[in-house]
Amino acid sequence: MSTTEPSPGTASTEPTAQGAPEVSSGPAPIVRGEPVQVADGVHVIPDQRVELVPNVGIVVGEKAALVIDTGMGPANGAYVLEQARRLAGERRLYLTLTHFHPEHGFGAQAFKGAATIVYNRGQRDELHRKGSGYLGMFRGLGPNVAGALEGVELVDPDLVYDGQAEIDLGGRTAVLRTVGPAHTASDQVVLIDDRVLFGGDLFETRIFPITPYFPPHDTDVAPGRWISVLDELIALGPEVVVPGHGEVTDVSLIGDVRDFLMYVRDEAGRLRAAGLSADETAATIDQGARTRWSTWERPEWISSAARAFYDADAIS
Repeated sequence: MSTTEPSPGTASTEPTAQGAPEVSSGPAPIVRGEPVQVADGVHVIPDQRVELVPNVGIVVGEKAALVIDTGMGPANGAYVLEQARRLAGERRLYLTLTHFHPEHGFGAQAFKGAATIVYNRGQRDELHRKGSGYLGMFRGLGPNVAGALEGVELVDPDLVYDGQAEIDLGGRTAVLRTVGPAHTASDQVVLIDDRVLFGGDLFETRIFPITPYFPPHDTDVAPGRWISVLDELIALGPEVVVPGHGEVTDVSLIGDVRDFLMYVRDEAGRLRAAGLSADETAATIDQGARTRWSTWERPEWISSAARAFYDADAIS
């Protein structure tokens, strides 16, 4: 694992919440409940399908434990740390994040000094560029979200790696792999013993893919490459797949998300070539996708995906 010293960064202009889910009337984004073992030594605190709560991983080996994502805000981070300590005892702790977004990593301050924090270089840099802007945007999503973010401090990692890093937990190996840009500019997956895959928001169970396309503030989502990344992850053949949100499942989930993205890609290209505007294309794809994937939640993300593909086609 290569390391660098963290350096100060600057945030970009605050992105708009247009296209983001309506959460002001929903439950508070609190990580709660007991960790559930999904494979030997691999535990997940389930999101319970609460908006802006991620699935949190705790992987325990003979000599160390790895936490994957923290939830949003210092209280959630402290709760996750408490659960990790309960499972790991006096073992050394590591923390890593699937990506920089607030609900996945803005509880990291609870781990500073208690765990070795590991990010890939792009993730660290993306946090510097966008962290403050996303903090402001999320605070505008409603009082429950703003409350969870009260007192947030953005923290740098202790270790930064390029490409891929391996952590020996003692009888259990975690491989951290940079796969972005896709959902963000610097997505990371975590593969445990070649069996359990944590993918963050590259895929969710029965939820339309979260496509953070907020031009001109944040256009780093790479929808075409996202499809290629999912193909690569399917080829790994994981037995257990932990999505960023929704129930833990198997590799078929990755194929389901890939099929949706391919549908949007193909329809966006066809409709654009036929002369439809971005708005017309998004509306047409939205209607078709809601019918085809009628059991999926958060359809507000369909039009965002359609616009990302439409604009990508325009400049390709």
